[in-house]
Amino acid sequence: MMHLYMRQSQLFTKTKREDPKDEVSKNAKLLLRAGFVHKEMAGVYSYLPLGLKTLRKIEQIIREEMNAIGGQEITLTALQEKELWDKTNRWDDAVVDNWFKTKLKNDTELGLGFTHEEPMTRLMKEHVSSYRDLPKSLYQFQTKFRNETRAKSGIMRTREFIMKDLYSFCRDQAEHDAFYEKAKQAYVNIFNRVGLGDLTYLTFASGGVFSKYSHEFQTLTEAGEDIIYVSAEKKIAINKEVYNDEVLANLGVSKDELTERKAVEVGNIFTLGTRFSDALELTYADESDAQQSVFMGSYGIGPARVMGTIVEALSDEKGIIWPESVAPFRVHLLALGESEQVKKESEQLYSDLVLAGVEVIFDDRAGLSAGEKFADADLLGMPYRVVVSERSLEAGGAEMKKRADSGKGEIIALASVIDLIK
Repeated sequence: MMHLYMRQSQLFTKTKREDPKDEVSKNAKLLLRAGFVHKEMAGVYSYLPLGLKTLRKIEQIIREEMNAIGGQEITLTALQEKELWDKTNRWDDAVVDNWFKTKLKNDTELGLGFTHEEPMTRLMKEHVSSYRDLPKSLYQFQTKFRNETRAKSGIMRTREFIMKDLYSFCRDQAEHDAFYEKAKQAYVNIFNRVGLGDLTYLTFASGGVFSKYSHEFQTLTEAGEDIIYVSAEKKIAINKEVYNDEVLANLGVSKDELTERKAVEVGNIFTLGTRFSDALELTYADESDAQQSVFMGSYGIGPARVMGTIVEALSDEKGIIWPESVAPFRVHLLALGESEQVKKESEQLYSDLVLAGVEVIFDDRAGLSAGEKFADADLLGMPYRVVVSERSLEAGGAEMKKRADSGKGEIIALASVIDLIK
């Protein structure tokens, strides 16, 4: 269990006043300034205590929704065998141009996985032999490596990142289609729960060999790399790559109800069909004992990319605004001034919040001005700010406000703070 509470005086990270010089994206600037992440090199970021808490909360929301549709969690290795990927022709750099490849001491060539269809399919050969063994769906949160030519967009496009990838294994297209619809709804649930639901659209994209469409989940933001055409009324969108009259007719939308917008892809779901099961000989015996190829799908979402998108889409000029579901802490408690009464009352409120199970970070740092503490609270972006000061105590308690609200907070009796927050 991660800490539900923290004293800011004990937090090893420090906020920064200035934007980092080598970053252009909003999410990188704010997350680095707030001490949520540390940049190791271009396209490679480490997660510090506050950033890791948010990342883990996003992962947990995804995990709950994957479990709800029958997903079983595993973890596969990052190191990959050349021979396995040769069977699907995806080892070749001319086919996949973003491999990181390396060698063992004995000159055996290995790769660092950029996705896991091949190893997942091979694994299932040991566990699927009959139609009674299907359907199944497996997923993981696993570090992926992609040798991007130019890493950009902060934590939204990196060379090393955690990916949730789920793979479904079904008897036929009909069984797959039923699961696919469940996965589609699970993704809608995820984006609603992380606070991006209003900005995120189910987006029709190229489907490849086995289906008319694949589906992306695209979040509207000026930082987006994709162009999509949005129907706000139908809550769907069309990726520019497949935007044509035939697709419009197929989806029953007209050009005049669509708006061109920039967006970032935060998730995708694909029908794979039998491409990988054919290449790797994943088959099952059907009811008449005939051998059939397993019908597959894949479903990806990057928790860090979701985190970066939240910062891009929901922050303001003062800093980050975390939705309650993914904020590192629900409450940022500030003690202003050095008076004994402020210290006593803020310490007591901190203890009460902790005992009540409210996630709270307590700015108990000495020697800082009110302005410095307010600026840090706005930058860090916890959903509720509660301030204990001589002025608030004289007025009858603590000043409380939501981070997302502009203007001043209201004075709340100290005894009422927990009830209001809970």
